Amino acid sequence: MDVHGKRTDATVLLVDDTAAGRYAMGALLRRAGHQVVPAATGNEALVELDARLRRGTLPDVALVDVDLSDMNGFELCRRIKARPHMAGLPVVHFSASAMSPGDRCRGLEAGGEAYLAVPAEPEEIDAVVRAAVRSARLRADDQALARRLTLLSETIVTIQAARNLQELAEAAANGTARLTGGPAAVFFLGPDDELYRALSRDRTSLALPDEGAHRTVAGLLRRLTRGQSGVQITTVPAPLWPAGFFRPGVQHDARLALILTQEGKASVCLATPTRGVRRLNPEEETLVARLAQATAYAAEPLLMYQVERHVALTLQHSFLPQPHRLPELPGIDVAVRYVPASQQTEIGGDFYAALRTDDGVLAAVGDVVGHSLDAATVMVEIRHALRAYCVDESDPAVLAERLDRMLRYYHPGITTTVCLALIDPATGRTRIANAGHIPPLIIRDTGTADYAKAAGPLLGVGLPHPAPTELFLEAGDRLLMVTDGLIETRGTDLAASMEHLRAAAAGALPGLDALCDTLLDCFGHDREDDIALLALRLG
Repeated sequence: MDVHGKRTDATVLLVDDTAAGRYAMGALLRRAGHQVVPAATGNEALVELDARLRRGTLPDVALVDVDLSDMNGFELCRRIKARPHMAGLPVVHFSASAMSPGDRCRGLEAGGEAYLAVPAEPEEIDAVVRAAVRSARLRADDQALARRLTLLSETIVTIQAARNLQELAEAAANGTARLTGGPAAVFFLGPDDELYRALSRDRTSLALPDEGAHRTVAGLLRRLTRGQSGVQITTVPAPLWPAGFFRPGVQHDARLALILTQEGKASVCLATPTRGVRRLNPEEETLVARLAQATAYAAEPLLMYQVERHVALTLQHSFLPQPHRLPELPGIDVAVRYVPASQQTEIGGDFYAALRTDDGVLAAVGDVVGHSLDAATVMVEIRHALRAYCVDESDPAVLAERLDRMLRYYHPGITTTVCLALIDPATGRTRIANAGHIPPLIIRDTGTADYAKAAGPLLGVGLPHPAPTELFLEAGDRLLMVTDGLIETRGTDLAASMEHLRAAAAGALPGLDALCDTLLDCFGHDREDDIALLALRLG
């Protein structure tokens, strides 16, 4: 009987160097319902095993005579067990000679499962063979379950590290495929009805399902998860499940593990094919259900972040003036750029401003330290405070002091870098207060570029700010202010990145738009932080 209590017959490799012995033992085994593969020597048995291993049809058990002509049965057993892909083959030794207890121990030490003294009753021989097969299958099942549990744990670690819903779907799809040994597809249907999909790596990119197939899946997920709690395992027959998700152009029944996220705002679906492939056993389906639960848990914070990111981006787009909405600044041309970080990175608090004052034009670029909706909210407050303060005060150092006090009063513990530059268009006189920020880059009309020597403590720490740095711009000179998201790269010294920026700015074509576009082309791809640029040119 197998592990489920059903009687099963086995394929037996019978190794005996006497023809009469092979015939007698083979006849007995065949009457018991087994298939017999005879071998006359140990080497012949190893050749047979190698051939069957290549075909993927190893026998279920080896019944080995201890007294072989070319090697004893214990040596044959050791050689079998030494081969990684044969080590699980159970070996039963038998002998018609009188054997001592020590010889029996040698068989066990060589890796044998049992020992038979022949002649023996047919029932005993059959029972020993079946017991050896049953024990080997139990061990194999236990080892397979341990491997799958390890795969499940590894996949859960991977999905918990996903930075966005698409990465999560890809990790879950590949994990499902590893657990089941076949192709898999994973779908998330978000609260806004946006469908995220990932296919396991073994699925080629040829003939991917079209938009109609995705709409069909989205409709199925809405219907199947309505009012659901916990994991639901269900089969969707091929006529209702679109072709091509598992293999290009091929239609399959789909076995789905479905679950809603904790808040019920999104549904998670792990899908595997059932037609034309091996069906999952109950233990495998249990593991897939556990993976579905872990995937739903991992999706919760990503969905919350997606909402928060949308709000933060909306705040930034609402309060940062777009290029076509910049104020008219007599005597000065202005260009701005704002590039949000890549999707897997939290939104930051970068900002810029170009404001008219009684003493000239006030330019500002800053960055609230941290990445979150809070950072974006504080950015809005700082920008509004700056607009209010500069109505009756334009000195950059005084403005920096006031912003520092405001930040410490209303947002203790939060710090911000900011650079303020007050430019008189009539004279080119420029006064700069820098609070922990990258200093402005002065790009002369002669083609040189150098950073202004302006430094000071960042806002929010309560340290005094030095007097403004003063310099003069000539007609045609450009002043560039950026946030560190443009050039900061993990593992690269900031001073080296600043030098690269200086060289690129010096070599840029004339004009503010050309300058901003050149720098974004050079540095602005797949950044981990937001990018803000503000460039001015004296007319």
